[in-house]
Amino acid sequence: MITELTALTLARMQFAFTMAFHIVFPAFSIGLASYLAVLEGLWLWKKQQVYKDLFNFWKKIFAVAFGMGVVSGIVMSYQFGTNWSVFSDKAGPVIGPLMGYEVFTAFFLEAGFLGVMLFGEKRVGAGLHYVATCMVALGTLISATWILAVNSWMQTPAGYSINTKGQFVPESWMEIIFNPSFPYRFVHMVLAAYLTTAFVVGGVGAWHLLKDNKSPAARKMFSMAMWMAVIVAPLQIAAGDIHGLNTLEYQPAKIAAMEGDFETEKGSALILFGIPDDQAEITRYQIAIPNLGALILTHKRDGEIKGLKSFPKDQRPPAAIVFWSFRIMVGIGFLMLGIGLWSLMRRWQGVALYQDRWLHWASLVMLPSGFVAVLAGWTTTEVGRQPYTVYGLLTTAQSISPVAAPAVAASFLGFIIVYFFVYAAGIFYLIRLAKRPPDDAKPDLEQRPMHAAGITPGPAMAAGE
Repeated sequence: MITELTALTLARMQFAFTMAFHIVFPAFSIGLASYLAVLEGLWLWKKQQVYKDLFNFWKKIFAVAFGMGVVSGIVMSYQFGTNWSVFSDKAGPVIGPLMGYEVFTAFFLEAGFLGVMLFGEKRVGAGLHYVATCMVALGTLISATWILAVNSWMQTPAGYSINTKGQFVPESWMEIIFNPSFPYRFVHMVLAAYLTTAFVVGGVGAWHLLKDNKSPAARKMFSMAMWMAVIVAPLQIAAGDIHGLNTLEYQPAKIAAMEGDFETEKGSALILFGIPDDQAEITRYQIAIPNLGALILTHKRDGEIKGLKSFPKDQRPPAAIVFWSFRIMVGIGFLMLGIGLWSLMRRWQGVALYQDRWLHWASLVMLPSGFVAVLAGWTTTEVGRQPYTVYGLLTTAQSISPVAAPAVAASFLGFIIVYFFVYAAGIFYLIRLAKRPPDDAKPDLEQRPMHAAGITPGPAMAAGE
């Protein structure tokens, strides 16, 4: 089967594979770093031990997740040179500096203060340690800023000219960074990161409550996670709606694919479910609500939405993938809102928040939901941009390196084998850390990280050999 695939298809599959592994870790790290800053700030303010216990508990998990995100990001970036060298040449004058700024500002900030946050609790004052935690959290947000500036520019390019070599040359860095879709993508992604973290924290808290619903640390983390869900989920839904209006303006073909609309019409229906057929140019077996699609996208009952037939066939994204990935993302968003409202109802009943085992089980099941939603959202964004790497200007087929399919297949196969071993081990380690009682978290990572997961080293390892 692999021998029948082209180098372009294999390169796209490889990038999708490595990106899928990478994106979940920054999404988690962004939210968890901010959560750690909040926990340590509350401990300094209120001096309640439960906040310190939770900080020490989640600090270890953050360290592992951050490391896995860094490694996967480095591997992913190499592909720009190996598989996408033409893209690197054409877009490098714009993309290169932005990614360099991410390293010089965000990564150096994170790396510089991460050691203090993880190992310096007993070596620096409480105030400086808190500053280090805040700097790590700030670094994750700055990192997201630059990376989303890169991606947003590829979606809605601005502030450039094209030289005689066909390269995109910067004309205005302000227009490049703050391109038309950047503010919407940035807000949408940061809120997604906070929701992802909230449901991981809530799921872990629910698991510990199912074991012991009297645990102060389990109660506190679950309560904080549910507050985040009930506050941020509605904000994310509103941000998604505004982002959709921006996408309608600048990428109408993507919107048509998301909606499953092939015909241009006024007062278009909202297709809840269906099976888009690109060949027949129709969405089969529709379950739709009349006029609601136009109302949501244009805020007018009789608003006009362009269908995919309005665009040449070679300029359309694959509708079925975008249609379903979008619905997975939105569906999970409303489930998150439902969990948040459920928890809010239980708060009104006092201790019922910690006694409702059905809520705890539902929160545990929803633990990975943020990661799934992030992957679905990324799929919607990137597949919906096809057939372009730089929207409307540089196609994916024009961006690939002059490399043979067997070479790409060999590296892709190597990635699959290594990733499944390495990341299986990393996720297993994270699960062991999360299963330890949060009330028993040690104050510092003075010993080897394996102690935090309950792995006891042998005599040689204990002696430092």
